[in-house]
Amino acid sequence: MMLLRMLLSFSGLLAYTAIAVAWSTFVVPHTKDADDTLALMAAIPDYTSDASIVFEADTTYNIWSPITFPPFANVEVVINGNLTYPTSIKTVQGHVATAVTHNFIRFSFTGGNNVTLRGNTDPDWGWVDGHGQQWWDVMQQTNRPSGWLFKNVTNGIIRDMKIYKPIAWNFGTIGSSNMHIFNNIILANSESASFPFNTDGFSAGGTNFLFENNHVINGDDCLAVGSGAKNVTWRDSYCEGSHGLSVGSLGAGGQVASVENVLFENTIMNRTLYAARFKSWTGGNGAAVNITWKNITFIDVMLPIFVTQNYQEQSGDPHPSSSSVNETRIENFLFDNFVGVINDTPGYVEGSCITDPCWYHVSGATGKEGVIFDLYPKTATNIVVKNLVAHTLSGTPVAAMCNSSTISNDVGFVCSDGPYVPTQAGL
Repeated sequence: MMLLRMLLSFSGLLAYTAIAVAWSTFVVPHTKDADDTLALMAAIPDYTSDASIVFEADTTYNIWSPITFPPFANVEVVINGNLTYPTSIKTVQGHVATAVTHNFIRFSFTGGNNVTLRGNTDPDWGWVDGHGQQWWDVMQQTNRPSGWLFKNVTNGIIRDMKIYKPIAWNFGTIGSSNMHIFNNIILANSESASFPFNTDGFSAGGTNFLFENNHVINGDDCLAVGSGAKNVTWRDSYCEGSHGLSVGSLGAGGQVASVENVLFENTIMNRTLYAARFKSWTGGNGAAVNITWKNITFIDVMLPIFVTQNYQEQSGDPHPSSSSVNETRIENFLFDNFVGVINDTPGYVEGSCITDPCWYHVSGATGKEGVIFDLYPKTATNIVVKNLVAHTLSGTPVAAMCNSSTISNDVGFVCSDGPYVPTQAGL
């Protein structure tokens, strides 16, 4: 019996040793005044499974070329050092212009299982510097790169990342599932009067996503949930200067969209254009079903709750009209427990406005609206606002915009263009 126990113990030790030996670590080398991506990409084929790829602390790496990782299995990429992108606008534009894909991405994760991107909580190290301020100052919007992409990744983690002055879009996801994205910081706030256009924080494109404890200061959507997304939760986070917690845009060019089971909760929206937003294009198809925004605190927000099936981007053209009942349909939308202050400062213009009227202009709006429903008839079912407690900076009464001919249920307030008056469903 003693011999048997010794053999079993020894077998377990061998198994543990085999597992330990199987895991490998690659520390990315750094060369002064040189592109550090070349050595990294040369080594990557040997570290596609059961490995750590580490940008070590106390080192500032030159990420001068795009990095496209192959599919990984049980791999973590660890950002302990600082990463800096090229400071030359023309250099970056040249990379984007010659990219094989239409959308140039600085870091691409192209698939795999159990893939982690991990930064750290050190206040001095683990930062990714995009040098975006100089792009914003000259309003340069040609050939801009995106930051990070997780495409077709199963069981992925993005945590403790710190992004400073990104040029534009930050974290994108396409076709991924079982993603946990938490404790990340994005600082895309401009230090001048220039505006950080298209600095979207996160996108959700896939199934089973949990976003939590993220801190985002930017100039576009804090989170945008795109077509194909299902079972997405965003919670316990902070958004500043953004265009809100958004679903869409959906249905551009008549596309069939599908979004299902999305929850946004427990978030502070500080000096944002929108707090909660749904946006679909005229002529779109498909549906957005079971979407909830709840426990949202908004501070100096222009449009706290905004739903439109008539979306358009920066343009001086009038909004299109449509009598079709085949717009992107809305079903089971709930806005619950919104508390805060509406920025109705006369003459105030949000920084992304470059047209007259502004792209976010709503004909007939007073700037005091706590909720705007811009809907087509017979396309929305069970859309409700509950427990909206709002005040305006000016102290004047809160308003609402809603066309009663477009809805069939009690939306939680008197559906008209006028004062915001809660109904039984809204209490």
